[in-house]
Amino acid sequence: MQNSEAMALSAALLAVAGELTRRIHDGVVARGFEGVRPAHGFAFTRLAPDGATVTDLAAHLGVTKQAASQLVDELVRKGYAERRPHPGDARARLVVLTESGWACTRAAEEAAAEVVRTWGGVLGEADVRALREVLLRITPDGPIRPAW
Repeated sequence: MQNSEAMALSAALLAVAGELTRRIHDGVVARGFEGVRPAHGFAFTRLAPDGATVTDLAAHLGVTKQAASQLVDELVRKGYAERRPHPGDARARLVVLTESGWACTRAAEEAAAEVVRTWGGVLGEADVRALREVLLRITPDGPIRPAW
């Protein structure tokens, strides 16, 4: 593949990722969730399973512990997360989603599904499934990080 073709593919993938992020965010806001930013969604993906420490969240987002702590403060203030004692480490605090945080996460899943359904209208269901399979073959095994 020529450099120009590689750059065109890179630009297309980045454009799709950016548009997907924007449309998920717009869908979340349209569902009544105020004061959320796309960065919150990236944090929710780490907090959703079982909660996380600020250190875990910082590693997931690729930011400093201080930045992650500020983000957690914001999520707590907005009612999307809460701090609890860590069950396995008396020195640590576990950050977990509140019911409002879980509802916001479900709204993001619904918005993402809507976007993917529109792709099905353009590409066809079979091509969307094939696209998913191809992308999963080259996807890194790490966390999904925001582009700051």
